[in-house]
Amino acid sequence: MRVKVLFVSSEMSPLASTGGLGDVTGSLPEALRREGVDVRVIMPLYKRIKQSCASQLRFLRWSMIRLGWRTMYSGLFMMEVNGVPVYLIDNDFYFGHDSIYIDYSFDIERFSFFQRAVLEAMGEPMGFDPDIIHLNDWQTGMIPILLEAHYQSHGYHRQTRCLITLHNLKYQGIHGREVVQDLMDLPDSYMSETAALKDGVPNFLKAGIAWSSRVTTVSPTYAREIMSEYFGEGLDELLKAHQWKVKGILNGIDVDLYNPARDPEIAAAYSPKAWIRGKGTCKKALQEELDLPKLPKTPLFSMVTRLDSQKGIDLLLHVIDELLAEDVQIVVLGTGDPSYEKRLQDVQGRHPVNMRSMIQFDRHLARRIYAGSDIFMMPSIFEPCGLSQMIAMRYGTLPIVRQTGGLADTVKPWNKFEQTGTGFGFLNINAHELLYTAKEAAALYRNEKASWSKMVVSAMQGDYSWNRSAEEYKTLYREILDEAR
Repeated sequence: MRVKVLFVSSEMSPLASTGGLGDVTGSLPEALRREGVDVRVIMPLYKRIKQSCASQLRFLRWSMIRLGWRTMYSGLFMMEVNGVPVYLIDNDFYFGHDSIYIDYSFDIERFSFFQRAVLEAMGEPMGFDPDIIHLNDWQTGMIPILLEAHYQSHGYHRQTRCLITLHNLKYQGIHGREVVQDLMDLPDSYMSETAALKDGVPNFLKAGIAWSSRVTTVSPTYAREIMSEYFGEGLDELLKAHQWKVKGILNGIDVDLYNPARDPEIAAAYSPKAWIRGKGTCKKALQEELDLPKLPKTPLFSMVTRLDSQKGIDLLLHVIDELLAEDVQIVVLGTGDPSYEKRLQDVQGRHPVNMRSMIQFDRHLARRIYAGSDIFMMPSIFEPCGLSQMIAMRYGTLPIVRQTGGLADTVKPWNKFEQTGTGFGFLNINAHELLYTAKEAAALYRNEKASWSKMVVSAMQGDYSWNRSAEEYKTLYREILDEAR
């Protein structure tokens, strides 16, 4: 019998996404369906989806949901994305905005409504009664408690179990007790430290961890790291108490989308068996596009990222002038913290010949950068999984990473004694370790062509698909259901 899974997420690529969560939702369910799992996605019907997919949306039904003092309309629509059935919760007051996320306090209310609407839609309304609800991050964390309080205690969905995936512990969904209790319509018995409260206040992510049957993270190393005070974001003791049910399952990437042999976005196709000429053409085209000197033997460093302190921008900025004093070129693409945006533009002002700061979000340019650069920098302070380093390796661009989280699980650092590796790594949160590693990578690129070529081929041949992850999740779903019987 096929396992029925409802994948609940605030994002899904290509419909509406801001990063890794959307990429996961856009890829993992599709891979799970290939494994024989009847998985379906449910997410908010954002304004951008209404505008871009109006002709594909099929209306199923509407209902009214009591939310505090309000009674709110909840519409249920459906469409198909790459063979995956996707349900969408409609409410213009909450989701009819240009941005996916708006204001933290309002987001608490918006996703309180969303979680209640998801449970209200299960069963007859959507024609699907899942065995497992697969939750993702704080925006879905209260569902296990809501499921028990409003449904299972009244005889509905008694066999349904929950699993929550932690993409980033930094964001937890914390708000005042009276507001959350009112929005969720929960009895006092659920407003306790054993249920929804963490240190006296409701914490959506804490509730999801404590009340789900299983907890997964997006890499094995991150699963271990979050048991420590430094990475645990205040939830490390809770996670240690529930350690038996925590498992790290590494994310993948869309290997069909990110395929240099068939990518229409890049200047020339290439493969692990024949990459030198094609990658050289892509590098020359990128240098022309960004008005950089066309120097094939000069190592071209790149960074495609959200400009956030988590991503190690401070480390790079601390040593970037010293790195640019070398015979290198650097391209940074991303948006985020305005102070980082300005400082990167200032760096370009000081180094107009060999530095480009592209303060924009452009997926198409990102692919050309992945293909056209030689070395990709990802010196994250912490990184639950990371997708960019896998995309870079897929395109034969060797990453420099801090060995944390998913970066440690996916990049094999260069070992000069064994002459093996798929990138370069450093351990400590130290700018000069990053600088030393970058200089080592540049020297290897210039002087050790045979070793460099071997690394590029190894990186390109790595298995970054979702198939392995889907198999692990399928096994985990079965374990949950076996325990429930």
